[in-house]
Amino acid sequence: MRLIGLAVFLALSLTLAPLAANAQEAGKPPRIGWLTSSVVHTDNVEAFREGMRALGYPDITLEVRAAAGQMDRLPALAAELVGHNVQVIVTDGGPAAVAAKQTTATIPIVIGATASDLVQLRLVASLARPGGNVTGFTISTGPELNGKRLELLREALPSLNRVAILWNPRNEAARGALDAIDTAAKRLGLHVGVVEGRDAQGIDRAFGSVARSRASAILTVADAFLWSQRAHIVSAAARHRLPGIYPEVEFAETGGLMAYGPNVSDNFRRAAGYVDKILKGASPSDLPVQQPTKFELIINLKTAKALGLTIPQTLLLRADQLIE
Repeated sequence: MRLIGLAVFLALSLTLAPLAANAQEAGKPPRIGWLTSSVVHTDNVEAFREGMRALGYPDITLEVRAAAGQMDRLPALAAELVGHNVQVIVTDGGPAAVAAKQTTATIPIVIGATASDLVQLRLVASLARPGGNVTGFTISTGPELNGKRLELLREALPSLNRVAILWNPRNEAARGALDAIDTAAKRLGLHVGVVEGRDAQGIDRAFGSVARSRASAILTVADAFLWSQRAHIVSAAARHRLPGIYPEVEFAETGGLMAYGPNVSDNFRRAAGYVDKILKGASPSDLPVQQPTKFELIINLKTAKALGLTIPQTLLLRADQLIE
């Protein structure tokens, strides 16, 4: 009888020991990796921290790595995060997600923002059932969204006939947007010319090319590095008196004429919810990739006035925000 009692006691001890260890680990701040192909976007980081605090994590250890537009640095930065034994990696931008996935097949990866096609990049099996260690949130419903932006630009500028398309060639995942833009441009009877902005100097050269091409407006393709350069881009557009439409609201808040897209910071706030689920035992393979359901149209009337433009009333009435 004593032997049976001892056996039960030992079995319970062995069962409870891991639980106690897990409880002790649970008392520590979670160690989260943050990987971006751009510079660190403070608003996104703070939105993520806010989301974590709201879910009961007053403190987290955030290991941040930023490639500052140098895509070839991403694999080494991702490896650093893996070496720091992070529990989850949060990524900002498609190239960062690709680098993280290529570095680890076991650490969960939560994408905070990307306009890339995750299935085409083989990061997930499908949006509904990712099937691996990657899930998260996109800022696009597909490359055709750029066609919608082109339509809005044409509506704002009825006499528009030539548009410059600014993209970052270091972000190969963004290439699909160019085909969609070209298709939409043909449908709208517009001529488009593509210019490259792979670094700050490249952005300046791009605007010089735009001026020589006699394009009368500009559209920027979503990219984490270009987002970080929004003040530079908007300033260059103002110098060349070029109206533009941009993929994130922050461009318009910085002085761009128009923006049509989701709230990126809100994506990272929601990403905290997925990180919380994963820390509590959920598998990223079972968490569906979420696409935005609301897009905001922002029009900067101060910029319109500076450019001598009158935005049609029909478009103003559809705007979610007018900056005056």
